[in-house]
Amino acid sequence: MMRTANPALRAETFDLRADSTTAAMTVMGAVNKTGLLVFLVFTSAFWTWQRFPPVTGGIAAGVYPWLIGGAIGGLVVALVTSWKKEWAMFTAPLYALLEGVVLGGLSAIFESMYPGIAIQAVGLTAATLFALLLAYRSGLIRATENFKLGITAATGAIMLMYLLSMILGMFGVRMPFLHESGIVGIGISVVIVIVAALNLVLDFDFIEKGEENKAPKWMEWYAAFGLLVTLVWLYIEILHLLAKLNRRD
Repeated sequence: MMRTANPALRAETFDLRADSTTAAMTVMGAVNKTGLLVFLVFTSAFWTWQRFPPVTGGIAAGVYPWLIGGAIGGLVVALVTSWKKEWAMFTAPLYALLEGVVLGGLSAIFESMYPGIAIQAVGLTAATLFALLLAYRSGLIRATENFKLGITAATGAIMLMYLLSMILGMFGVRMPFLHESGIVGIGISVVIVIVAALNLVLDFDFIEKGEENKAPKWMEWYAAFGLLVTLVWLYIEILHLLAKLNRRD
């Protein structure tokens, strides 16, 4: 049974099969569509960055409505896509554009505080993606059932921790260490980045299984959406980690 920590790519996702009159999903098709979605993320992120350019010491307050609106819109579209997978051809590009607005605004905010941090986060995210893809293709990392179970459990624990942090924040309580730049806080961020990165391995495996199971062609869009969800999470966590490291300088 296939297992993935990514909520967009659940075990039942590829239970569908292409019939004899339709084309089946391929790994290359999912890769190409992922590339298109990443391009859309960069496009809208660049638009936000240009509209609210980072300035050392502060940034225009006008970026926050775009940031919040993009985050809410992205969440809604992600939930719709997870519910109606066959709509992914239309919803996945919309999700990519909305997340680009969020990442562009978030990057500009961090860049205004720590110049150079955005390009570092982009570079590290890309390097992590290609390094893990190479490790997966070479067989250095294998998505065994125990590996999948461990990463799924770790990801669930992280999501619960963030949810608890949000709930406590509503009552003015700050969760210890999670957002601090001390040794423990940095260690927590390193662990979260590692877990987010290893989710990529599960996504690679899941997409490969989709081709083996001859899922319908339109599932390439849904698979690309799921992989993008992980990449967005990984970028944000790397940005968070770099910010903590910069605060210690």
